[in-house]
Amino acid sequence: MFNIYRKEIEWGGKTLTLETGKIARQADGAVIATYGETQVLATVVGEKDAPAGLDFFPLSVHYQEKSYAAGRIPGGFFKREGRPSEHETLVSRLIDRPIRPLFAKGYKNETQILLTVLSHDMENAPDIVALVAASAALTISGLPFLGPIGGVRVGYIEKEFVLNPSLDQMEKSDLDLVVAGTREGVLMVESEASELTEKTMLDAVEFGHKAFQPVIDMIIDLAEECAKEPRPIEDEPAEVEKLRTDVKKKAEKSLRKAYGIVNKQERTEAVATAKAEVIEAIENSEKYAEEILLYLPEILKKLEKDIVRGDILKTGKRIDGRDTKTVRPIECEVGLINRAHGSALFTRGETQALVVTTLGTGQDEQIIDNLEGERRSNFMLHYNFPPYSVGETGRVGSAGRREIGHGKLAYRALNPIMPQGEDNPYTIRVVSEVTESNGSSSMATVCGTSMSLMHAGVKLPKPVAGIAMGLIKEGDEFSVLSDIMGDEDHLGDMDFKVAGTEDGITALQMDIKITSVTKEIMEIALDQAYEGRRHILGEMEKAISHTNTDLSPYAPRMESFKIDPDKIREVIGSGGKVIREIVETSGAKVDLEEDGTVKVAAISLESIESAIAQIRGITDEPEIGKIYEGKVVKIMEFGAFVNYMGNKDGLVHISELEEGNTEKTEDVVKEEDWVKVKLLHVDGRGKASLSMRLVNQETGEDLSDQLDPPKIREEKKRPPRRRRNDRD
Repeated sequence: MFNIYRKEIEWGGKTLTLETGKIARQADGAVIATYGETQVLATVVGEKDAPAGLDFFPLSVHYQEKSYAAGRIPGGFFKREGRPSEHETLVSRLIDRPIRPLFAKGYKNETQILLTVLSHDMENAPDIVALVAASAALTISGLPFLGPIGGVRVGYIEKEFVLNPSLDQMEKSDLDLVVAGTREGVLMVESEASELTEKTMLDAVEFGHKAFQPVIDMIIDLAEECAKEPRPIEDEPAEVEKLRTDVKKKAEKSLRKAYGIVNKQERTEAVATAKAEVIEAIENSEKYAEEILLYLPEILKKLEKDIVRGDILKTGKRIDGRDTKTVRPIECEVGLINRAHGSALFTRGETQALVVTTLGTGQDEQIIDNLEGERRSNFMLHYNFPPYSVGETGRVGSAGRREIGHGKLAYRALNPIMPQGEDNPYTIRVVSEVTESNGSSSMATVCGTSMSLMHAGVKLPKPVAGIAMGLIKEGDEFSVLSDIMGDEDHLGDMDFKVAGTEDGITALQMDIKITSVTKEIMEIALDQAYEGRRHILGEMEKAISHTNTDLSPYAPRMESFKIDPDKIREVIGSGGKVIREIVETSGAKVDLEEDGTVKVAAISLESIESAIAQIRGITDEPEIGKIYEGKVVKIMEFGAFVNYMGNKDGLVHISELEEGNTEKTEDVVKEEDWVKVKLLHVDGRGKASLSMRLVNQETGEDLSDQLDPPKIREEKKRPPRRRRNDRD
């Protein structure tokens, strides 16, 4: 019934298996990839026909993690998987980016790739397995895919590169790098690093490229046995070439003039006008059939690309007049938002990001629930790209794939140097509002986030900056561009983003629109990026050179200390009664951790001190001779009972209320009065003797050296009870 094809290799110390022919046989291509005990099913379907004149490739990649893969049942009311998580969206983008450039030119059929995680062994991450499965499914599908590609994760532990590190190994790694590409070169890089050098990052990419070559060979072996016949791609009608010549003759001069305008909005309007005039002229000529005119947008786009790219390669001058290495003018400012805990405005040319930092407590931590289980994060970075940033109207709603991806890239750039533990008691949320865009708003977000965090008082050890590099390549001739604009991104061959401190790289992302790039090109790009990054850091330093020591008056103050973990239950109380009372009476937020760490946060210092005093009163042991503040809770003829340390009562005998004779307790104190007392004695049953007389009630000064010592009543010793058989 089944024609099953299977290939297996040892890869990185584990078995990688590809199997097809048993599941999802009606898809154009379906492969189950297994690595260790992690399994992913990849399916590929391409529509048989494409709409005429389509000027883009409608490819969609959907990575899905099923809860059953980890033996779990989804949470929530419906108990089924819902909208894609942020992680699923990021992995979908990760796989889309290296495969998109490899579809044959002219193929515009809608194509869908679904990647379903069937099993997760909690050791091998499914994203690399999914990438390999997608490549194999495409290669055997018969679609015009110029692959296969391979992909790998590279770790860096104790100065050694590690192939496909396990989840436990990644906890110790200074690098999380995913690289994908073909036999000839690299197509995609995504990484987070702990300030590694340019050479180390380049070596890591090269290590990864060599490491996935056996996977490419394995996919080719599988395809040779079971790949479907390649689908034919329809040739363009002969008249399209005639139309292409006509368009170039009519439009080249006006488009070249339009691209000579430096200002983005003026240039965009001039380009649009030039294209509209050419389209109108050709349509009015009635020389071409309607189906031929559908190719007009694609022809004009190709002409624009040739003009911009050709001028850069010939003259070394770019659209806005810069040479290939110059960074656009930069303006930096902090403290724009009145009540924000931290804020910064970063402007580079026509790209601008307004970045706002908010400090919160442990109760504000993000709960992340995925196949590996539940974890918490105290650092969040959200990126928003409203349509007005490019002078357009558009959809406004929840974050799209691009916004999630750009936000994650900026997060990766800052995360390696974020302070941890006692250096950062806060939960931090950063929001980047891209208010203008003309090239690399994600790198503007990195720069703005760094300044905003420093302005908020977050103890960053050093600032982080980012820059986007581009590439124009025709044959053997190429030019690497620093700080690319939007047009250079759209019409170029590479988007290479590098972020880091002055000492090293913290994040790197590379996407290639051609079949691959060489090591030489990447080396040149990294060298130029380093110089550009240093320049940007210098401009940022003019606005803020070190972390603020004073927090915003609207930011919560935070104090942390440790208590005996065995006392946590007492602080919480039955049903949370005690902790709720502390929060209500002090006005502070209190977070308790399993190791006994207590974090207290409030706007006012008085609230923090009140909460700490109450908690200390519960957890600390009474100290003989120490002075406490307490509240009178009961009046008796022989003295007053005072509640001290929050949960302990002691007796101030009438003789210890004040110096001299006291006739009535009520003459000195009343119930609900707050008084200062000195702990004199605690008997074997825990009863405490206190003194007000030995404490200055205004200053809290100990008066013991100036007054007669108190007479401590000795505990009466009872005779031991006799047993029945001891009696006469």
